[in-house]
Amino acid sequence: MNQMEQVNNSNKLYRATGWIMLAQAVLPLTAGLLFQSLEAEGNAAATMANLATHMPLANTSVLLWIAAAICVVILGILLYDATKALGKTLAAIACSMYLFEAFLIVVGQVFVVALLKTSALSITSGGVNFTDIGNVLLSCRHIAGELAMIPFGVGALIFYPLLMKTKALPKWLAIWGIVSAPLIMIGVPLTTFGVSVPAAVLAPYVPFEFFTAVYLLIRYRKK
Repeated sequence: MNQMEQVNNSNKLYRATGWIMLAQAVLPLTAGLLFQSLEAEGNAAATMANLATHMPLANTSVLLWIAAAICVVILGILLYDATKALGKTLAAIACSMYLFEAFLIVVGQVFVVALLKTSALSITSGGVNFTDIGNVLLSCRHIAGELAMIPFGVGALIFYPLLMKTKALPKWLAIWGIVSAPLIMIGVPLTTFGVSVPAAVLAPYVPFEFFTAVYLLIRYRKK
């Protein structure tokens, strides 16, 4: 393979990474907002009533989360391919963390599907109270999603420095990810244990994936 072919293959890889990263940023945001629009915080009964009467919207949220999990898997594989030359073991560990993140996302949606079934039963059961079961399922959904940020953070803290070394990302952008990813990795799981984490702590990472995706798509666009 000559140098020109290697450059073209690298550009294709980074463009694909940009598209998947963009999808992986948009899908969870959209899915989360859809589910949040139906969730009455702290009120499982009201949440179940909303879900039971808005099943298409709830199912759309589940499908978007599953699509997001698939994008996480693909992103992990693409980033492994982009960074393995600098250390296959480290890249493989980071990729496995992304796969574990995707697994936890899917587990969370399994609880949501069970919650949807329970919510439907609560409407047709003739007065049987399923609120306690719904509350447990809703809590499990949140726990799975929040704990998914731990393997994500571990993978990100391996991948981003490697991407900086490959010069696929400029130093300032990689450092942005390296500094802000731990805030998500630590801050989000803390909410599982009842710790109130200000939104301002989590906010710095939110636009990072959008900026990175756009950078890769522009920097490695077809010429």
